Amino acid sequence: MRGTLLLVMASLAVSASAQTYQPARHNLPAPVFAGGEAETQIQADMGIDVERDRPARWRLAEHRRLDAALAAVRSQRPGVVDAFVIVAALDSDPVFGREARETAKVLTRRYDAAGHVILLAGSDGTRDSDLPMGSPANLDLALARVAEVMDPAEDVLILYTTSHGAPFGIYYNDGDQGYGAVSPTRLWNQLSTLGIRNRLILISACYSGVFVPMLSSDTTAIVTAAAADRPSFGCQANNDWTFFGDALVNIALRKPQPLAAAAQEAQTLIAGWEKQVELDPSTPQVAVGAGARRWLAALERALPAATPRTGRAATALLTGK
Repeated sequence: MRGTLLLVMASLAVSASAQTYQPARHNLPAPVFAGGEAETQIQADMGIDVERDRPARWRLAEHRRLDAALAAVRSQRPGVVDAFVIVAALDSDPVFGREARETAKVLTRRYDAAGHVILLAGSDGTRDSDLPMGSPANLDLALARVAEVMDPAEDVLILYTTSHGAPFGIYYNDGDQGYGAVSPTRLWNQLSTLGIRNRLILISACYSGVFVPMLSSDTTAIVTAAAADRPSFGCQANNDWTFFGDALVNIALRKPQPLAAAAQEAQTLIAGWEKQVELDPSTPQVAVGAGARRWLAALERALPAATPRTGRAATALLTGK
């Protein structure tokens, strides 16, 4: 009887803890991006990454989390087109942490990438994250690790980022401690320096179409949540998915259909949702190079069976359904 009572009390304590947990919030102004549009663009092009008020023990734990994630990535298999997946949530709002975690599962299964995955993300809203965070610095190291173990002649990088965006690129913001940005120029420089040519780049953020001109190439496929001059939607902290993540990953990429068909389905779904709740079109962008079609054909030769959509619909907070 006493054992049963203790178990009940422990269960109630865990439940109360989950209900009272508060993920990191954005309360203080960023110590960067104060120099106007031109200065902000320069900082984003450099991959600005500012950490403040981080305890030494937190830094050590973060170092160990990242080291473990990088060490777990296995080398490529000669003669096989291997997919290496990096999923990064660059903002601590829980919607991005939830989207990143499920996206990593979907992409890993779709592209047979087990052992070739790096997931960078903050809290999912229920507890502190046990993953390395999605900062510009960690993203750089994740890309470098993939470049180290892949064969650039045959293997493919699949990069999914989710965060808030701006005309200069994508934000990094971890509560009041981490700030930064990654611009198209910064990402292009890193990929070029590392020699990663075959790449599928999926960017969930407002204005993410700014990445298309710089990142497009013969061997690149890129899909973005919005045009360069348009916001995207669904990034409320309480959501499970952004519009883009829900449409492309949670619905379209779960099906055994080619990327082009999945991107078209996502564009149609997003346009319908935006019309339903009277939002201006975000106009997701798609660009697939001729060379990318060849490695896509190899990766998509034997796609797994469809899996069901998970989480609440991205429109739930707007429609009440």
